[in-house]
Amino acid sequence: MQDTHISLAHGNGGRFMRELIEELFARYLRNPLLDVQTDAACLPWSAHEIVMSTDGFTVQPLEFPGGDIGSLAVHGTVNDLAVSGAIPRYLSLNAFIEEGLEVALLERIVQSLAQAAQDAGVAVVAGDTKVLRRGEGGGIYLATTGVGVKTAQVELGLSSIHAGDKVLVSGSVGDHGIAVMLAREQFGLRGDLASDSACVLPLCKAIWDMPGVHFMRDPTRGGLATVLHEVAQSTGFGVRLQQTAIPIHDPVQSVCDMLGYDPLFLACEGRVLAVVAAEQAEAALDAWRTLPQGKEAALVGEVINTQTQVSLVTALGGERLLEELEDEPLPRIC
Repeated sequence: MQDTHISLAHGNGGRFMRELIEELFARYLRNPLLDVQTDAACLPWSAHEIVMSTDGFTVQPLEFPGGDIGSLAVHGTVNDLAVSGAIPRYLSLNAFIEEGLEVALLERIVQSLAQAAQDAGVAVVAGDTKVLRRGEGGGIYLATTGVGVKTAQVELGLSSIHAGDKVLVSGSVGDHGIAVMLAREQFGLRGDLASDSACVLPLCKAIWDMPGVHFMRDPTRGGLATVLHEVAQSTGFGVRLQQTAIPIHDPVQSVCDMLGYDPLFLACEGRVLAVVAAEQAEAALDAWRTLPQGKEAALVGEVINTQTQVSLVTALGGERLLEELEDEPLPRIC
């Protein structure tokens, strides 16, 4: 890592964040259980495989259409467990509250968090609270750790991916990123688009025991394209996407066209990206489409035996490379 100071780009999910984790944190914290290429760690001291994940949340505004920082904290943590093949059971919660936050707003956030936890079937069993001086926080920051029990029979991981596998996504992409931005009323824009923030456990359970399901991930920071860059870098294969197959809601595409965003790099908080063997792709799609969250599920690309890169076949039939995210994307969503 050659940077001399931390920038916002070190938290965007792209190359700078990857280098920060690999070359600083993993360098000093390395141990047999630490795998920086997964969202959860499997802990070996139980008759059942225990899975643990942790995350932090700093979204602005604290409330947005379709959710708030409370429900987002639950969804973000349980989803990391679910895509790892585990049923979420327990959460810890750390709240860093800025002096001056309205108690009524804090109560709404906690109520929302509690409801999201109940809906996901998890219990918040431990926590801590700190109050920051006025001006030292964004109202409230949350940090969560989740513990689950692995039940998936198949091994999910980047090492299981093969050339010829298909790339599936469970629904439209970019909704959360644009919903948060519109909630800030940036650039004078307004809209009624809602975040996709939700628990993805039903989507994961529907396919995680299917033979041929090789990998699952929730495409949060950096979006769909950033997860696929991780696939390409870790496997040595390329990934080719089909633009016309990717579900993108019209309001998302319209805002992206106006402001120069690429929806493939915008965060989702209730979607699953899966890499599945070609012969099982249609069965996985059918399983997703029977669920309310999966009605827009689509086969959007394939893993190809070529140089490590991610490309997009455009609606006009051309092909362009999707470069790895480096600059800080707007809006900041976590």
